[in-house]
Amino acid sequence: MSSIRHSGVLAAREHLLSGEPMTRLEAIVLFGVPDLTKLISDLRRDGFIVHTRQIAYIAAVARVNRHAVLQPPANLPVKEIMLTDYWVSK
Repeated sequence: MSSIRHSGVLAAREHLLSGEPMTRLEAIVLFGVPDLTKLISDLRRDGFIVHTRQIAYIAAVARVNRHAVLQPPANLPVKEIMLTDYWVSK
């Protein structure tokens, strides 16, 4: 049972290690990882260089929508809300 519980964390880690970016929104929706901070901390502790930048919520939604369907509420200011985007340099 524990391998099933942690498979999302492993998939998210592999995604980041492949050089792809990830926000907390993507971690939750696509990988079922509620604590991206722990994953990022673990990567840094393991010696990886993790970069960050701010992106608009709508940009993260567009990335999620490549693999799933996510529609924010109509009155949500998706261009003004900023999320932290993480990626690991190769």
